[in-house]
Amino acid sequence: MQRFQLQGEFIELNVLLKLLALAPSGGAAKAMIASGTVLVDGAVETRIRRKLRAGQTVRIGEQRIGIAAPNAVDGGKAVQ
Repeated sequence: MQRFQLQGEFIELNVLLKLLALAPSGGAAKAMIASGTVLVDGAVETRIRRKLRAGQTVRIGEQRIGIAAPNAVDGGKAVQ
């Protein structure tokens, strides 16, 4: 599972998809979310600007992304 470390309290779902290059543009991110292919914590998520917080998991097909708190550590190293 890939991990994404938050820089603040949350990140919006569409922004996460663009930052991780899972969607090439904002429009593509919106379409991907609206199509029902994005799961948050195991449930289909259709809210484009869903706020994701530490501890949540996003899944798109076989790709899984864990959301980590700012300054979270994993084995002594900062989680990216």
